[in-house]
Amino acid sequence: MPPVFDSSKVTVIFVLGGPGAGKGTQSAKLVDSYKFCHLSAGDLLRAEQVREGSEYGQLIRTCIREGTIVPSHVTIKLLQNAMTAVLAERSGSGDGWNDGRGRFLIDGFPRNIEQAKSFDDTICLSSLVLFYDTSEDVLIRRIIERSKTSGREDDNLESIKKRLRTYQKDTMPVIDEYKSKNKVKTIESSGSIEEIYEDTVKIIDKLFTPPSEIAN
Repeated sequence: MPPVFDSSKVTVIFVLGGPGAGKGTQSAKLVDSYKFCHLSAGDLLRAEQVREGSEYGQLIRTCIREGTIVPSHVTIKLLQNAMTAVLAERSGSGDGWNDGRGRFLIDGFPRNIEQAKSFDDTICLSSLVLFYDTSEDVLIRRIIERSKTSGREDDNLESIKKRLRTYQKDTMPVIDEYKSKNKVKTIESSGSIEEIYEDTVKIIDKLFTPPSEIAN
């Protein structure tokens, strides 16, 4: 069976990087400028874990607490449901959302090779990976600072270290896989929010510029 969404109409950009790399911050800025729909796999999972009657709630809570990856079929189903709802809601609104078209930033996903392959094969073939790269020291410092206000159960040093180990073991191979397909744009994310955004905009502008204009 073909994927649920046609990649010639629906643009999917994966936003990857370690916990604290700035994925959510940069995605929010891109939403304002380019009318993307930003879907955070983590936010969808956190919402699902407290949804009354959810069959996945306890499983998600355990995975988040342990810093492990939620089974692929759960995350992918939540993403598909969210994409379907947004496409129906925004249809005909313009800004890249006409005639079944849409543009999505999916941050914090895919977390492993299985998720990447399953999403591309069954939901929508991704167009690009934005990879925000920085050191572990920067990531830990940012998350510790974020923990003062985030209220997130996993923003503590023990969970951070577990998440970083999982990220190195499972998510870095995803980056390598998409690099082999020439789909990865790496952005050094140790600088300021504005510096990182300037580098991001250069990449997104090229993605949405017609090839004829790039040639000129």
